[in-house]
Amino acid sequence: IMVGIGRAAQMGVLFRKGDALQRLQDTRVVALDKTGTLTEGRPTLTMLRCADGFDRAGLLPLLAAAEAQSEHPIARAITAAAGADIPQATEVEAIPGYGLCASVAGQQILIGAARLMAREGISCAPFEAEADSLAAGGATTLYAAVDGRLAGLVAVTDPVKEGSRAAVKAMVAQGLKVAMLTGDGAATARAIADDLGIEIVEANCLPADKVSALEALQQKHGALAFIGDGINDAP
Repeated sequence: IMVGIGRAAQMGVLFRKGDALQRLQDTRVVALDKTGTLTEGRPTLTMLRCADGFDRAGLLPLLAAAEAQSEHPIARAITAAAGADIPQATEVEAIPGYGLCASVAGQQILIGAARLMAREGISCAPFEAEADSLAAGGATTLYAAVDGRLAGLVAVTDPVKEGSRAAVKAMVAQGLKVAMLTGDGAATARAIADDLGIEIVEANCLPADKVSALEALQQKHGALAFIGDGINDAP
């Protein structure tokens, strides 16, 4: 145990106590967060499609202002694309698992998943086909609304980490079941999981949903190890 813990520390893996190292041998399924764990966690804005009546020059600064106070990787991608000249946002409210809302230059900004727009009664129909196509290619898509009106479709891509494919392959070779849990939509999640060789996918997960998904995996497969990098993975 002492040798194992010492060797792991050299590789950047820390065990709180020897019991944790011993219990790893009982693991039957490994569940992984996606963003920042399997991927680099440094997404870039790859597309902003504007609805009629909006343009990139006017919309992107509004979205960046709303996202500027968020530390989410997708928020950083949007603010980086907008540059330095970003207006000030007020009344910023993060809505876990949905997105956020804010007031910018007297306008009410919403940016987030399709379920956020559905909750607010805003139709995403004009962009749904394109969003599905982008998601099938592994991009994460978000919708934006201004004053209750659909304003645009945002797409960001986050490269898979070097080593993720080899790590998943090694776990599968040991007879482990590998699962991916993510707040991304099903199409995006499935595209990335297929690329990495991950069999089990739980998509559209709110933070509380991850706990439920883990409990279901434990009941079905047995002892479970979970790997994540964000505060939303803490539960």
